[in-house]
Amino acid sequence: MSAEERDRQQKKGVKIKMPEEVARGAYANTMAVFHTREEFVIDFMNVFLHTGVATARVITSPGHMKRIIGALQENLRRYEERFGSVEEAAPPVSGPMGYA
Repeated sequence: MSAEERDRQQKKGVKIKMPEEVARGAYANTMAVFHTREEFVIDFMNVFLHTGVATARVITSPGHMKRIIGALQENLRRYEERFGSVEEAAPPVSGPMGYA
């Protein structure tokens, strides 16, 4: 593929298919992050009182994780510029948390 063809493809953008079950989204009020040398695992959970359920798991490379953090920081900055400062949520769940 020539450089010219690559440039044309990049200008077209990427078309993403959004499956219906993903488009509905998943609520999370807690998350846990684990990592190995090769990847980060982010578990999103919905915890209420002393019961919780994992709603999504994202596994990504360290390089992509760094890009995700940058995108989140930039979007939070834009949000606060538009809507005002965001208070951090209540302290995280205390005590041991395990998977059943």
